[in-house]
Amino acid sequence: MPTPILIAGLGNPGKEHRLNRHNVGFMVVDEFAKRNAIEFKRVRFDALVEKGTFHDIPIVVAKPRTFMNLSGISLAGMARFYKVAPEQILVIYDDVDLDFGRIRLRSEGGSSGQKGMKSIIERLGTQAFPRLRVGIGRPPGRMQTPDYVLQDFSKQEQKELPFILDIAARAIESFLLEGIEAAMNSFNQKGDE
Repeated sequence: MPTPILIAGLGNPGKEHRLNRHNVGFMVVDEFAKRNAIEFKRVRFDALVEKGTFHDIPIVVAKPRTFMNLSGISLAGMARFYKVAPEQILVIYDDVDLDFGRIRLRSEGGSSGQKGMKSIIERLGTQAFPRLRVGIGRPPGRMQTPDYVLQDFSKQEQKELPFILDIAARAIESFLLEGIEAAMNSFNQKGDE
């Protein structure tokens, strides 16, 4: 059987974090799973994990339950078990440096201070894996970033989320079918690099 593609959304477990800005990675993966009739029923590697296929492409969809800052522990365990190379991993996470609702695909890169990504880079030993960043915007006024990301999306943002999650799920599908470069060309807005 071919090696699967690993799709991992980052967030924090628990109902109290469900609508936090920091959990938009979980939200995107949930939307992708719903669109493709994938139900999370198993816990492995301290993550909700489910295997499936997308247009005959084997995939593993995961939501690490280690809390954001330790995501690399879970993800590295899955990568080893499924024998997934870094370029076969797509990590979805929130980014305060992108305006709310913008998405950005990259084939590799640093953590930009995002602690979940820092953990993954450390545990995988490389920055060379694809990622889908979902913009949540900068904290207002003097609010500190850690406080901001652990707040729920505003009521207005929650109304806009279904549209954003749909676009992000379609970006994952493009990545799976066409690869990272084609997905970047389709979903990264021009003049916004």
